[in-house]
Amino acid sequence: MRGDRALPPPPLLPLLLLLLLSRAAALHPDELFPYGQSWGDQLLQEGDDESSAAVKLASPLRFYEAQFSYLYVGTNGIISTQDFPRETQYVDDDFPTDFPAIAPFLADIDTSQGRGQVLYRVNGKVSGHLRVGHTPVHFTDVDLHAYIVGNDGRAYTAISHIPQPAAQALLPLTPIGGLFGWLFALEKPGWENGFRLTGAAFTHDMEVIFYPGEERVRITQTAEGLDPENYLSIKTNIQGQVPYIPANFTAHIAPYKELYHYTDSAVTSTSSRDYSLILGAINQTLSYRIYQNITYQACRHAPRHRAIPKTQQLNVDRVFALYTDGEGVLRFAVTNQLGPVEVDSTPTPVNPCFDGSHTCDTKARCHPGTGVDYTCKCASGYQGDGRSCVDVNECATGFHHCGPNSVCTNLPGSYSCDCRSGYEFADDHHTCILIAPPPNPCADGSHSCAPADQARCIYHGGSTFSCTCLPGYTGSGHQCTDVDECSENRCHPSATCYNTPGSFSCRCLPGYHGDGFQCAPDPTSGLKPCERQQRSAHAQHAYPGSRLHIPQCDEQGHFLPLQCHGSTGFCWCVDPDGHEVPGTRTPPGSTPPHCGPAGEPEPTRRPRTVCERWRENLLEHYGGTPRDDQYVPQCDDLGHFIPLQCHGKSDFCWCVDKDGREVQGTRSQPGTTPACIPTVVPPTARPLPRPDVTPPPVGTFLLYAQGQQIGHLPLNGTRLQKDMAKTLLSLHGSIVVGIDYDCRERMVYWTDVAGRAISRASLEPGAEPETIISSGLISPEGLAIDHFRRTMYWTDSGLDKIERARLDGSERKALFHTDLVNPRAIAVDPIRGNLYWTDWNREAPKIETSSLEGENRRILVNKDIGLPNGLTFDPFSKLLCWADAGTKKLECTLPDGTGRRVIQNHLNYPFSIVSFADHFYHTDWRRDGVISVNRDSGQFTDEYLPEQRSHLYGITAVYPYCPTGRK
Repeated sequence: MRGDRALPPPPLLPLLLLLLLSRAAALHPDELFPYGQSWGDQLLQEGDDESSAAVKLASPLRFYEAQFSYLYVGTNGIISTQDFPRETQYVDDDFPTDFPAIAPFLADIDTSQGRGQVLYRVNGKVSGHLRVGHTPVHFTDVDLHAYIVGNDGRAYTAISHIPQPAAQALLPLTPIGGLFGWLFALEKPGWENGFRLTGAAFTHDMEVIFYPGEERVRITQTAEGLDPENYLSIKTNIQGQVPYIPANFTAHIAPYKELYHYTDSAVTSTSSRDYSLILGAINQTLSYRIYQNITYQACRHAPRHRAIPKTQQLNVDRVFALYTDGEGVLRFAVTNQLGPVEVDSTPTPVNPCFDGSHTCDTKARCHPGTGVDYTCKCASGYQGDGRSCVDVNECATGFHHCGPNSVCTNLPGSYSCDCRSGYEFADDHHTCILIAPPPNPCADGSHSCAPADQARCIYHGGSTFSCTCLPGYTGSGHQCTDVDECSENRCHPSATCYNTPGSFSCRCLPGYHGDGFQCAPDPTSGLKPCERQQRSAHAQHAYPGSRLHIPQCDEQGHFLPLQCHGSTGFCWCVDPDGHEVPGTRTPPGSTPPHCGPAGEPEPTRRPRTVCERWRENLLEHYGGTPRDDQYVPQCDDLGHFIPLQCHGKSDFCWCVDKDGREVQGTRSQPGTTPACIPTVVPPTARPLPRPDVTPPPVGTFLLYAQGQQIGHLPLNGTRLQKDMAKTLLSLHGSIVVGIDYDCRERMVYWTDVAGRAISRASLEPGAEPETIISSGLISPEGLAIDHFRRTMYWTDSGLDKIERARLDGSERKALFHTDLVNPRAIAVDPIRGNLYWTDWNREAPKIETSSLEGENRRILVNKDIGLPNGLTFDPFSKLLCWADAGTKKLECTLPDGTGRRVIQNHLNYPFSIVSFADHFYHTDWRRDGVISVNRDSGQFTDEYLPEQRSHLYGITAVYPYCPTGRK
């Protein structure tokens, strides 16, 4: 196994082992219970004998985690590495002075012959709003994992990502993890621990009062039952104030005993604890008093318990707390035993500071002395003898630190400084400085608009701006391309058009005079109208891309009654002035209309279509000449609705069906043009659905992979319809990573790194999953579907290969198996026939491309990238875009690697990405959800966090149609 694969983002094959063993979504095993050098010990090396191992290890435990394998001390005393077995037994001779090096969340331990260990596991989230000293600290949904060895009452708890000031201050609060000690305490004969009473649903409320400062904190721990894998789920909330503990101080808590009082639906406990803060020669002893209340609801269907004694005693023999700033993990360990109350013949008197019987002022602090002696001292901001304290007005006495241009306001026991209008605090939070006007990106040139000769930057105040293309250019404003006005036939038919950047010019043909927009025949030319138009058409026919009709004239120079286009094959009748007779146009390959000379019967005409009648009515309503912003139906040569309809000459466009009705969700904004399917398609014969089958919903939605399931997230336009999200497929035993969609057969395809397979399923109701490739795979990850050629492409990070096959799994072929280290994402552009993939090799990350046949392989991007996890090709904007978990950026480039630009540079930990309309949607491992980003502004617009929180992998978009184009 290469070393780079042990670093995030991990290859998914070892990740699979980790998921099956631990389910720890955010804490790595070595973060929960570290070993070796991270605790100041030396790491065991393969080949060490038992005598050298005894020197290295702080505990005689026989298993030590080492990158998904384990170091085993054999009976011969020689250390070797072995894969961790499903059932394992270990021996612990004594509880260590620090955390034992136990691999967390092991598989079920063999309990045969009474020599094994019974393990319980707890997962949860912790949130808090604390004031540490005078500093507010907030944290939300950080991870908590607990591991209990039930045979001897040991409980280990780890909490990750609590900010350093709060984590350091929480060191004395071992009751956070002590709950699990009481729940699963070792029971003396005839006694029962807490879990036998409460079960997996209860609420644990604690109030802790610290002395001498009387800071108060409230802790609520709510048990929400067992998850599908029998882990107890706990939510913890911490509110209040705790004393500040400087960095590098350690907290020591002596063994203690607690009495728990039992009623029918509640358990209460009140006790006092001393703790010591130690740093070198400094040793300070403090204390706190704790009030606990555990409420639960007994199950009336459960067997009746024997009578529980009204009072039980919990003996906590060993207590341990540790926080390491580098790891960012707060840890507690306790060993517990529950039994009868032990009679103490000489009860220790309680100091009045601890039980609240002192006579200090409410604005003073009680300082305990020897025995029941104590003293009172007014709190900071107050003055007096401690029995009576009055507020100090710092603003009046001048004992404040408010600087110039600020206003001092007295508060009870304190004061506040506020800056005068037009000023704000500097970084020292005391000095008030003049508020500088925000920079104008349009003025200082820091905007991202196209060059000034193509676009205009519009300033909106603050740091916001927008970009719009100048007349003669089209695009988003950030990228503008020249409009070819000549292709829009803006000049007179008897004029030549000359396109220039951002503009154009018209010049009348020889034999005509005018400004090019209006050209009149030169009366001296002597040519008839048909001959003049014929000469004009011949002149413009030389223009590249021109498909003008060249009129056909008779020998006298008059228009022939029947005219046919030489390029398209359409035919129609004209009157003597050359104007088309409405309703006479026929398509290529059909019988031309009958067009007799003047005086003969009317030429054959087809009935006017809905589009033509609607167009004529609106033109009549507009007075014959509509404004640029007025809508006029656009019909093709045979009167059918053109699929793309727009408001006049604006960029506001949408798609229509064959009856001219707007297709929902296709209306675009300026700078983007929706891809519309033809309104008239060849008839196809499809089987009628069974009466009991409900057709799947029509619309656009996202499909995302989440472990053993594929989720369905509908879109309303580009917004996430989170209330309609649901599970589409449950795939027990799988870990779905790559996912894509075949729009022609409405089939979803996915890779499975647990089953080492590629499967698919129809979106029709009742469809069953079908495995199409089940051999020759190790870690299949990225997947891309070419719906034109009916092929699929995938990456295998275990074999370091890129392969392709037909959609039924046949005609399988390896495209690349060299110069690949960690291939992950893959995308296909079926229109241009290009394949793209990422390789997050830490030594040389890159994005590569080739033809769909594997030819012309080349590196597209290898500068300024780190961990390119996600890749998508947008068929509408023709951009290749990727999400990088190393640089935290979302970037796009043209298919040839030019025009690279950053869309968003503050991503968290993206894994997969897909584009739709003007948005990107990506899965994120830090948020465990789906995040949406606006393509033009780069702003985060929405997020969806599934109720069941775990990593999301691949994501794809499902449209109600297939993107248009030719292969």
